Amino acid sequence: FQGIFVLGLPYALLHSGYSGLFLIILAAALCCYTGKILIVCLYEEDEDGQLIRVRDTYEDIANACCKKLSPKLGGIVVNVTQVMELIMTCILYLVVSGNLLSHSFPYVPVTEKTWSVIAFVTLLPCVFIKTLKIVSKLSQLCSLVHFIIILVVMTYCLTQIHQWSWAKFRISIEFEDFLVSVGVIIFSYTSQIFLPTLEGNMKNPGEFRCMLNWTHFFACVLKTTFALTAFLTWGEETKEVITDNLPSFLQTLVNLCLLTKALLSYPLPFFAATEIVYACISRGNHSNYRSPLFSLGVRGSFLLLTLLMAMFIPHFALLMGLTGSVTGAAMTFLLPSLFHLKLKYKKLSFLEKCADISLFILGFLCSIAGVVCSIKGLLEVFG
Repeated sequence: FQGIFVLGLPYALLHSGYSGLFLIILAAALCCYTGKILIVCLYEEDEDGQLIRVRDTYEDIANACCKKLSPKLGGIVVNVTQVMELIMTCILYLVVSGNLLSHSFPYVPVTEKTWSVIAFVTLLPCVFIKTLKIVSKLSQLCSLVHFIIILVVMTYCLTQIHQWSWAKFRISIEFEDFLVSVGVIIFSYTSQIFLPTLEGNMKNPGEFRCMLNWTHFFACVLKTTFALTAFLTWGEETKEVITDNLPSFLQTLVNLCLLTKALLSYPLPFFAATEIVYACISRGNHSNYRSPLFSLGVRGSFLLLTLLMAMFIPHFALLMGLTGSVTGAAMTFLLPSLFHLKLKYKKLSFLEKCADISLFILGFLCSIAGVVCSIKGLLEVFG
């Protein structure tokens, strides 16, 4: 929940004003809710009224919803959407790593793309990751680095408390800038892709809802506190990535921490994407597709693909925004609410049905708005 997107939250407040604070809280509640209803879709009641986990993945839920239309159509759509978003996330980490290295060592005569290749070399051991347990250990380290970054930024902001002023908050906002802020805030909470696997690997899945409540609550508190203190410190001078506002001696330290965080973040989406593809390929009876060597080849191919796309696709950030607007909104709002309505409609109360329909509409509007803004940006770039 505490990804690199967090560093853009003060900039989001710059363009959304007081409404941005409300959005940070609202987004936490909505994403927590869609996470819960997605997991509900994994279960069905048996004859005794006991809940039994009859589905294991996002794909299984989609197939169950589309079985009358086509037994595998839903799963194909979900898998393609998931893999696109996960690959784009991996590529973004490589691009960010190259950018951070070039800014941390400006006097070294090396291009940003070359730095990305150097970062890629450190990620080669990812091809040997076979279990979620290893990924979880790396994610723990990633969380530790993240809190160090937050601590450094907030400590500096607190030293500047004498400059804080609530007058820096905007009352009137530009609609297009507001849409950008909505995207940054909402997608800083997205985690639905990983939830079915996470819940299935918990020692006590019965604690999942409690875990989701507390993690979203603490994420919301941290995001709000961080965004508020940073924005009150720099006001109108707040930059897209808040660490760029720091003094040079702190900026280098934080950039290196961000680089470590980006590299430690890479294994989770990489592992999830390769597992989806490997599972799809190896479903047949061909033993060759289930061999360790083939699995290694799939992971190696994906690793190389992320490097090539990071190196050769121009204006990747805008393409990332375009893809994220479609896949992010779909996986976070559209599909969970749609699947919940489809599979549990008869058991839902009137309020639950209204909530699901409202979330579906919200996801659709967010997706359309993000696509329009991204395409507009691409048109401006290509002239």
